[in-house]
Amino acid sequence: MDVLSDVIAVMRTGRPRSARVAWHAPWAQRFGTIPGAAGLQVILQGPCWLIGPDGDPVQLVAGDVVFRPHGRGHTLADSPSTPPAALDCDPDDPRFLQPYVTDTVGVPTGTEAPSAVTLCGGYHLDPARAHPLLNDLPELIHLPAHLGRHPELRSTVDLLAAEVEHPRLGTDAIVPALLDTLLLHILRAWLDRRPATETTGWAAALNDPATTAALQAMHRDPAWPWTVATLAAEAGLSRAPFARRFTALLGQPPLTYLTWWRMTTAARLLRESDAPLHAVAARVGYTSEFAFASAFKRRYGTAPGRYRRTG
Repeated sequence: MDVLSDVIAVMRTGRPRSARVAWHAPWAQRFGTIPGAAGLQVILQGPCWLIGPDGDPVQLVAGDVVFRPHGRGHTLADSPSTPPAALDCDPDDPRFLQPYVTDTVGVPTGTEAPSAVTLCGGYHLDPARAHPLLNDLPELIHLPAHLGRHPELRSTVDLLAAEVEHPRLGTDAIVPALLDTLLLHILRAWLDRRPATETTGWAAALNDPATTAALQAMHRDPAWPWTVATLAAEAGLSRAPFARRFTALLGQPPLTYLTWWRMTTAARLLRESDAPLHAVAARVGYTSEFAFASAFKRRYGTAPGRYRRTG
């Protein structure tokens, strides 16, 4: 897998959720702060407003995509002046508890059409496995609807909206895959919008061919006995310039990131597979189960076996 795909794979726990909601004015709904969660909103019919805890309200129109990666609370409303409902939406809300669901909020009068229709998506993230790319993301990623821009993202939105509105055989498998695809397109679009003048951080690193080549090598085969010299060869640089470049962009030396990635991969294998400990150790580059257990405990504060049992 490549780096961006791995960002999604290692962090997500459980099944992502999606809901199509028709809103009838006047309406305003708070979405509470949920630690270890990320949420997205796709405006299928609008307009409506996104009101965050800081900053001015943001008007959203049909086709807009909004991603809030840090689980901070916000409100969606038909108008900034509409008071929100007394209760926040939370993970136990039946509208957002299902893998997919269609619901109507507000009381329509007669045949009145909804004032807005949104497609909500939610991810539960494991903070212990959070990729450092997540820390570089802003509180709000807003991708306005522009004709001809981000055509792959728009196609994914259309497929997801149709699947959620009319579930059929196979929807249980299709919706999570489409949500992952949508999130990857959002991250791609965010990376593409970063200014070329940025000289540090993950956006800069993933736009740097040498650093990307080394990262891809580590992600492709974490069990390989990588050294700074062999990673530099993957990057097409000599050892010292590569180490300086990697550290300057990402704020940590290449072998420090490699150890983090190995332990993160091991944690996922322990939680999501029944592979024996020696096999997990081998998958992340440790020939000694004892050395692997020591490294894992330094990272997670507990032995691998206990980590698996308490998952």
